[in-house]
Amino acid sequence: MQQLKETIRGLQQAVAPSKVHQDRILAEVQAEQTAIQDRFQVDLAASQANNEKLCMTNEELRIDLQRMGERAIDEQGLPIPVRTRPVPFSQAIMDTVIPASFMVPKLTFTGVEDPEAHITAFHTQMMISGGTDAIHCKLFMGTFSGTALDWFISLPDGHITSFDQFST
Repeated sequence: MQQLKETIRGLQQAVAPSKVHQDRILAEVQAEQTAIQDRFQVDLAASQANNEKLCMTNEELRIDLQRMGERAIDEQGLPIPVRTRPVPFSQAIMDTVIPASFMVPKLTFTGVEDPEAHITAFHTQMMISGGTDAIHCKLFMGTFSGTALDWFISLPDGHITSFDQFST
């Protein structure tokens, strides 16, 4: 029995340094976790502050842009209205969806070219593709650039109701 007690004491003494080592490692891990949590909290607070600053800057820019639009004037000194959507198509044309499989004409009209030749070329390509009057309107608008696009955008909202009217 005495020998058994000595063996147990010997094992306890042998395990004691290992237990101390485990406790020290556990304390280090817990300290590292606390440090990581602290850094995370600091980073989170900084990110939130940066986000709030960006939101404020965004709102200031939105207000400035709105004010600039309200104060815009043309060469005659008359205010230029700010357009929320520069699309002069009727709602029926706007609501028309162009199928994904539809062939889009590969034409460009800047306003310098012959408009009759452009309309003829467009009509020719659309005869091949087909499509409704509204699709013709939307695709025709897509051929504009430069001065022609500026002219188109200057038309009043809802002004265009058919392709015949548009092409005229």
